[in-house]
Amino acid sequence: MTLALVLAADPAAGHLAERLAAQWRRAGADDVRIAADLTELADLVAAASGPVLVSGADLVAHTAVLKHLVTSPVGPTVALVLTDPPAPGQATVREERGQVVEVGAADASGVFGGALRVGAADLPALAEAARRAAGGGPPGAVDRLVADLAARGTLIFAHRVRLLVAHRVGDEAQRVAAESAVAAVDEDRAELKLSVKERDDFFTTFFVSTWSPYVTKAAARIGIGPTGVTMVSVAFAVAAAVLFGAGGRPALVAGAVLLYLGFVLDCVDGQLARYTRHFSAWGGWLDTMADRFKEYVVYAGLGFGATHAGFRYGWALALAAMTLQTVRHMTDTWYGALHDEAARRPKVVNAEAGGIGGKLNAASTRVQADTGSVSYWLKRTVVFPIGERWALIALAAALFGPLVALVAVLVWGTLAFAYTGGLRTLRARWMRVPVLATVDAGLHRDDGVLARTLPTARRPLPLAVLGALGAAGTLVWALLAVHGGGDLPVWVPVLALVLLLGAAQASRAPHDGALDWLVPAALRAAEYLFAIAVGVAGRAPAWLIFGYVLVLTLHHYDLTARLEKRQSAPPLHAATLGWPGRSLLLAIGLIAGYASIALATIGAYLLVVFVASVVLAWVVLPARAREGVRSPG
Repeated sequence: MTLALVLAADPAAGHLAERLAAQWRRAGADDVRIAADLTELADLVAAASGPVLVSGADLVAHTAVLKHLVTSPVGPTVALVLTDPPAPGQATVREERGQVVEVGAADASGVFGGALRVGAADLPALAEAARRAAGGGPPGAVDRLVADLAARGTLIFAHRVRLLVAHRVGDEAQRVAAESAVAAVDEDRAELKLSVKERDDFFTTFFVSTWSPYVTKAAARIGIGPTGVTMVSVAFAVAAAVLFGAGGRPALVAGAVLLYLGFVLDCVDGQLARYTRHFSAWGGWLDTMADRFKEYVVYAGLGFGATHAGFRYGWALALAAMTLQTVRHMTDTWYGALHDEAARRPKVVNAEAGGIGGKLNAASTRVQADTGSVSYWLKRTVVFPIGERWALIALAAALFGPLVALVAVLVWGTLAFAYTGGLRTLRARWMRVPVLATVDAGLHRDDGVLARTLPTARRPLPLAVLGALGAAGTLVWALLAVHGGGDLPVWVPVLALVLLLGAAQASRAPHDGALDWLVPAALRAAEYLFAIAVGVAGRAPAWLIFGYVLVLTLHHYDLTARLEKRQSAPPLHAATLGWPGRSLLLAIGLIAGYASIALATIGAYLLVVFVASVVLAWVVLPARAREGVRSPG
């Protein structure tokens, strides 16, 4: 149950408090109370069990602003942030990467908007902050509250107001002006525009978002939800993959059109969620997983089509594209975590602030701020985001065929990886933030039981890179051996396995190096390359190798999606064996002469565990939790 508390410390604000209380009810609050002071507010918070909404009585805003704060998916605790000049007693805030990193900052980026949502886990800190802040007078009471909450280290995310209106008022003239501004804006039209991301990539901005809101509006009217749109998008991508595999100009053109429409729907599901404010952990997880599945099933269609057209290595190109993109995504996830952690840490004077890392950081900040400039769009396009990838695949496949589409994706993807990897490495060395020290490294490394039984070694990054190089060398040797009509010497996969197990030894080591955010990506590369090498050396069918690596990517994207959504490990994660365990079993299968059987068996087993884990996580366990709430005794 969501509780909304309006702090009406000033008796003169009674009618404003009643108005705001009514708005909180329309915004979705289950219970609304008006607290006379911070002491009463603290008592009400102490008795609450669900999220708590807190606001002063001086806020004049669209009800949609409050609804957006209630439903914001960015985190459990969220504060409203305005661009208005601060009045006496109002707290200024500084934001970085969507987080309120300082309240009362001299270099403020905004002013606290007088309203916040506090997650259940942060309620004890809120109650204590209210008691500590209760000693002051009425002006700025809610501001003292948020300042004390931030000083306790509470992770607070920022919610900015766009297109809608929200102002804190101090007198009757300001109230009248604010209410006039609210009345002048069409709330529904503004919400539809707000469903489109404020900053998106070039192709999405100019070739999708110009008309996708009309589809979003239609979907909302007929009652289809974001999950339904996601499923239709998956169906379009699968159909496009089938057409790419069939070949022939009409099929390739039709596949390109379906792929484009599938991407439009991929944007619409998020826009629909934002427009209707129907967010859920399940929807966010499904969107992440569906995006990757759609892209990789298209790679499979292109690989099959290229092979069917007479190119011997069509599946190999598809495998390379999938592996490259997955490793890229792993670096994206962990670099984002690095930046989030850096934003939360106190700023220190860096001795290398004038070095190349500091200069790159400053240059990137300037370019990102120059919205709409040529440099801004170039920076967003060169990294090869999903919209550009799907557009390139559609155009290349329709005009030139599956082979050219796969080669184009690999070339641009490799250049983008080199560009982003190089710049991020330099910036990370400058920031020097040990990001993996703040998370469960063993879980997100996907080490499994075997890694925990090995002796502990330090320096995780060099060991992970060495393991990846060993796997890459094994793959090259296997390709040469098979091409020459021979067999891979037994000692080659054994040596590669030794290097992989060496990387596994760093499972329990501190991941506190400036570049240790690269470790998960290096381990993914090591496992995928070793699995491909086993398949090549064992002369397994190319489609089987692709299917095995596809199952691995789904498993690993499950972990990254949970990291991004701050969720716990999958219910059956221990049963996935970990990458060292899976690699060991594959090596045994290769040496025994049953590489194809090993790939098929382990892949099928992992897929069953993955599906069972999904059912447990999103169906069975939530149902049990709801049953427990209904039957507390």
